[in-house]
Amino acid sequence: MNATSTMFKTIEENSSSNYSDIDIDVLTKSASRVIAPLWPIDIFATRNPWMGLEGQPFEQVARWLKAIRDVEIYPSISLIRAAQKRNEINLDFLEMALQRWLDLQCLDLPRDVAEQFCRSALEMDELPPMLLREPKLQRIAQKLGGLKFQNAEESLLKPLSMYVEQQGGERLAHTLDFHMIKWCKLFLDEYQAGWSMPNREKGFYSAWRKLIEHDPALNRKQRKQLEGWPQDATAALKKALVEFEIPQSKIQDYFEAHLLALPGWAGMMLWRSQQCDEESSLLTEYLAVRISMEWVLLTPYLPVPKKETDHEESLIPLIAAWFYWGDMTMDDWSQLSSAQQIEYLTLSYHFDEMVRRKLWLEAWEQTYADDLRKKIIPVKTEDKKEEKTLAQFVLCIDVRSEPFRRALERSGPFKTYGMAGFFGVPIETCELGSKRPHPSLPVIYKPVLRINEYSSALESKEYQQRRNVIHSIGHTFKSMKQNVFASLFLPELTGPWLSLQMLTRSFVPRGIGRMLTQVKEAWLRKPQTNLSLDHERNPNIELPVGFSDEEKVQYARQALKMMGITNDFAPLVVICGHSSHSTNNPYAAALECGACGGASGGFNARVLASLLNLPKVRETLKNERITIPDETVFVAAEHITTLDELRWLYVPELSEAAQKAFYHIQNVLPQVNHDVTAERVKQLPTLRSNYKKTKNEVQRFAEDWSEVRPEWGLARNASFIIGQRDLTKGCNLEGRAFLHNYDWQKDEDGDILANIIAGPGTVSQWINLQYYASTVAPHFYGSGNKAIQTVTSGLGVMQGNVSDLLSGLPWQSVMKSDNEAYHAPLRLLIVIQAPQKYVKRLLDRDPIFCQKVKNGWVNLAVVDPKEGWQNWS
Repeated sequence: MNATSTMFKTIEENSSSNYSDIDIDVLTKSASRVIAPLWPIDIFATRNPWMGLEGQPFEQVARWLKAIRDVEIYPSISLIRAAQKRNEINLDFLEMALQRWLDLQCLDLPRDVAEQFCRSALEMDELPPMLLREPKLQRIAQKLGGLKFQNAEESLLKPLSMYVEQQGGERLAHTLDFHMIKWCKLFLDEYQAGWSMPNREKGFYSAWRKLIEHDPALNRKQRKQLEGWPQDATAALKKALVEFEIPQSKIQDYFEAHLLALPGWAGMMLWRSQQCDEESSLLTEYLAVRISMEWVLLTPYLPVPKKETDHEESLIPLIAAWFYWGDMTMDDWSQLSSAQQIEYLTLSYHFDEMVRRKLWLEAWEQTYADDLRKKIIPVKTEDKKEEKTLAQFVLCIDVRSEPFRRALERSGPFKTYGMAGFFGVPIETCELGSKRPHPSLPVIYKPVLRINEYSSALESKEYQQRRNVIHSIGHTFKSMKQNVFASLFLPELTGPWLSLQMLTRSFVPRGIGRMLTQVKEAWLRKPQTNLSLDHERNPNIELPVGFSDEEKVQYARQALKMMGITNDFAPLVVICGHSSHSTNNPYAAALECGACGGASGGFNARVLASLLNLPKVRETLKNERITIPDETVFVAAEHITTLDELRWLYVPELSEAAQKAFYHIQNVLPQVNHDVTAERVKQLPTLRSNYKKTKNEVQRFAEDWSEVRPEWGLARNASFIIGQRDLTKGCNLEGRAFLHNYDWQKDEDGDILANIIAGPGTVSQWINLQYYASTVAPHFYGSGNKAIQTVTSGLGVMQGNVSDLLSGLPWQSVMKSDNEAYHAPLRLLIVIQAPQKYVKRLLDRDPIFCQKVKNGWVNLAVVDPKEGWQNWS
């Protein structure tokens, strides 16, 4: 075999077949940086798809993804033009961004020439195809044929199957993906398959290895090839790498390219590998199966030749750019010296489409930041005597809370506060009748203890029996569908009832939805319950149940400091989680509380309110100078974001003052509900033009099983504001801001700010980049059309029956229509109200956050009490 004719064999790197000194597991772990863990959809957690790549600048990652997978992560030209049309981009900021970019270039040509060329190129018009085919232009390129500009794609190592496909061979990469999807579905299936994959308990590779020689999707020759293939995953990987002659220095690159081929299924394998020690090598097994399958498919095509780059062809658009945007003629070009021509081409090479989109994005983000600055600095308030605060509401920082908080504050003498919706209690919850606990905290944390919901033994037993009846009906129906004989007469038995349900759900969704809910609740008759707040040890549960006395005080104190209420308590303090309600929605968990791991925040709210009502906790806090008046009572509620309603979850005996506040809240809630709903519902594109009552319309959204947008969720999120409510009170932030209370004067050591950035700040950034990625690259990081998704393996969704396990948000969650975006893909702007020295200290102490700011993954602004707004990125 000729070394110069193959893709990877080089003289400098060893060509021996000895890979004994490499650690495959370590290389796999390093390669996993290019994907993100993917949680099952029923506990949907927003994920930053680039969390492992934040050590590199955003632009560098953008270029790498474009080269290796042809994925664009800067907003498209159509998104930019639509934003410009909506006046969301101030062209002055675009000019400023251009000047900053030019200042960083080492140009040996007149500045005015460079500026004129760049401004014309920023119009984002495509080069005319006729110009690119112009014979004279091609002759100019031939004369410069010796000139080469670095092509990022040339230095990348892609899967060999992809090279065969790109060079006009068989669709091997697609065939390989088809096989991997099939095996991943079989192995990872939770409950959908009638027959489970044999030998799953032995691991993915072992189960695959025992079955692959009998796979009818492979021909006899291919199955024969695998007879002597290693039984061990690591040995199989090493053997395949030897056969492909991948240099040791390129193995991680090769693994990364394969992980990016199906980032959803690979991400699920990564998540599973992090959950228990028994599956810690699952991602290595995934790569072993994939690359072994690639070897089977590729054997007839080895060695794979490298496709040579036509440098003359790559020069044509660089030269044409000067004729189209630089107002040059071919005669003008011929008058330039060779050195001048190189300088001109260097500018058009560097000022490519990605740079242009980058500058547009920066201008878009700066326009939003400037608009936000004008809203909150200065905040104009009327000089009037402030009424005594009747109630304080603590809501999640979720952007959907912002309109609700505004409406509450307008309706009476209420104050609102924002903190992460798990309220600082790191628990897993087990509701009455549930057999599976749910981690009710951000996925970046692990639960420390469990809180059970319980009732009397008799009531619990009866309630569980009623739940079992409902579950058994569903289980029986599913079993009959999967049974060969029962499935033959099942349609005859269930057809009339299911048809009736389809008709009523379609034509009277609100009425039938409410009726079914009432019937279910009447049947279940859930009893009054308590929470296991007191510590107990259960040998059958890994985590301790309940809090110790010290933990009760610790979490109560921590929560009060994080929310910023350590004095001036109102008679009633409402700890308010949030939830959503929708029907026939695989992405229901995506609309729940991100701080509670895709669950409702109501359970956590109830836990914290109960802790803060304990006399012993209050007594200890009083000794620490946090005095809660006897008349103050903490209650728990839940904000239903689809309906803009407030539902009470836990209301203990109230003091006289607290009772007065409670009645006042009850009186104003209907108007609050109306105001928030009226503001929100008009933004939904499926709003009926003939609707009469806003409340009825949002109820229809929640109950209609054909509704693809029960609500917008967190779309259009753009900023995370950390500061006192006075900074933003009275401002209409349009439901685009995460709001976290923070008083720098009560945070001398900076620990509170550091905790906000490390916890809620990180979760908010993940949410922001999930929406961003699903908008700019929906085909790769989104999940397609919600109407035609297939729920698969009980884990997630696919488009059809053969696709990647889709990891992002549906098209309908970010787009108004096929051609109009609703979400504005802006990187999160973090605004901190504190002296600049506080922020400098934060950046010095938190290298991860500092790296995010420096590399352009978040934007940062500071509201200094003396110097005002300062941009830090």
